[in-house]
Amino acid sequence: MSTRLYEKEVAITGIGQSEVGRPSQLSGMRLTVDACLQAIADAGLERSDIDGIACWPGDNNNGDSFSPVGPNALKNALGLEVNWFGGGYEGPGPLAGVINGAMAIASGLCKHVLVFRTITESSSRLINKQASALTNKTAGRDSSFAWQWYTPFNVLSAVNLMAIYAQRHFHEYGTKPEQLAQIALTCRKHAQLNPKAVYRSPMSMDDYMQSRMISSPLRMFDCDVHCDASTAIILSHKDAARDTKNPPIRIEAIGAALNQPWSWDQISLTEGAAFDVSKMMWSRTDLKPKDVKSAQLYDGFSILTMIWLEALGLCPRGESGNFIEGGQRISLTGQLPLNTNGGQLSGGRTHGLGYLHEACLQLWGKAGERQIADHQVAVTAAGGGPLGGSLLLVKE
Repeated sequence: MSTRLYEKEVAITGIGQSEVGRPSQLSGMRLTVDACLQAIADAGLERSDIDGIACWPGDNNNGDSFSPVGPNALKNALGLEVNWFGGGYEGPGPLAGVINGAMAIASGLCKHVLVFRTITESSSRLINKQASALTNKTAGRDSSFAWQWYTPFNVLSAVNLMAIYAQRHFHEYGTKPEQLAQIALTCRKHAQLNPKAVYRSPMSMDDYMQSRMISSPLRMFDCDVHCDASTAIILSHKDAARDTKNPPIRIEAIGAALNQPWSWDQISLTEGAAFDVSKMMWSRTDLKPKDVKSAQLYDGFSILTMIWLEALGLCPRGESGNFIEGGQRISLTGQLPLNTNGGQLSGGRTHGLGYLHEACLQLWGKAGERQIADHQVAVTAAGGGPLGGSLLLVKE
């Protein structure tokens, strides 16, 4: 492309991840510090090199299990002196910290930005089983959207909304339960090679089909598994990246658009934000979907992964069921290895940055037993409904 776009000035140079516990005995801050110090060391940097911090959501949720640590608290804990820091729920979802951090670097505000995402929903649920219910998230999350108005219609959990998306997909495209199952089965198979994964025991089609129906047609194994964990990413200006320890992973293109209403139900139920996001991302690069050799796609609920496959052009619209049928195409040795760490369905709900962490491991050849064949281009995407962001990554 002839136009120079801001993300092309930015590279990923380091990654870190705390333990993934269900639950963890460590505090949210301890998990965060562990992940961030790992990431800084992985890039070959010192804390004094970090001049920016970003996360999603941020300090507005500070103390809540959905976002127990924000930029302000982390800045103090690590003793960082920064030129810019940011957070907040508004934005394209779990990858918003990366997108905002990249803009800060490209604008000249920062040279190295520490992006992190911490979640402690597993330990919180030991105290309050309703901790992740939508009605309990109203005050700190989507307050303007007023989740409480769903309550009279028994929409008490996100799964009730996602089930509507799945029902519509089944109706529009003839998707079958046996096809949907392949997302969960593939994630479980890959998780067996990930020592951090929450669920590592084998799962068969019979196991999936016999699992409890949560909100038809979504079963228990279609829902991600809560955990306590923190993931951190170091973003660097491309010039500064040459002096870091790892080969830079360049951000080739970003998708963050939303051209529909900001709503979970007054929106295309077979698209959400994912199609808007994808259209934007592919408009910012000369690469094509056929160039992508691995995909780490949001599986908070299995139907969302299928929507992302279609939105990103990795399979034709409405044909994700046929594309994943049997599971071979999305296996570690298949055409498009998918969620190679077990995703959130089996690996743990690291909520967004976990996908980027795994994509980097794969591109750097550091994924251990689950390492796929050498490749240069990967895609990661996170979000559902009106939330959505994507990154196209190229190993230098």
